[in-house]
Amino acid sequence: MITHTTKIRTRYGEVDQMGYVYHANYVSYCHQARTELLRKYGINDQVLEENNIMLPVINFNIDYKSPANYDELLTIETTLTEIKGPKMAFDFKIVDEKGKRICEAFSVVAFVNANSRKPIRLPDIVKTALKI
Repeated sequence: MITHTTKIRTRYGEVDQMGYVYHANYVSYCHQARTELLRKYGINDQVLEENNIMLPVINFNIDYKSPANYDELLTIETTLTEIKGPKMAFDFKIVDEKGKRICEAFSVVAFVNANSRKPIRLPDIVKTALKI
């Protein structure tokens, strides 16, 4: 569907005692990459908040392939793979500067009304932005 690439340099505070990027940081990297994909189409957090929309993660799976280290430049390829009802699904592929696969992840987010906290249909602002 829609693919976007984001680059993130690992920081010192993200590395554990083994010298590897701590595993939970990859969730944050994927969140940032998803945010950048949506921002590319004008759907940033401020726009969502102004329209009373929340976008909670309802599923996240990750498969670690190889560790990343401090100060490595990682490339995250984010693909919007499915939009169905109130949900959007994303695939993530993270590689290092040499192209070595670091991890793969899958995430599902849901559109939710910020007041009622109930799922809502795909908002018109998103349909228009993504041209669907």
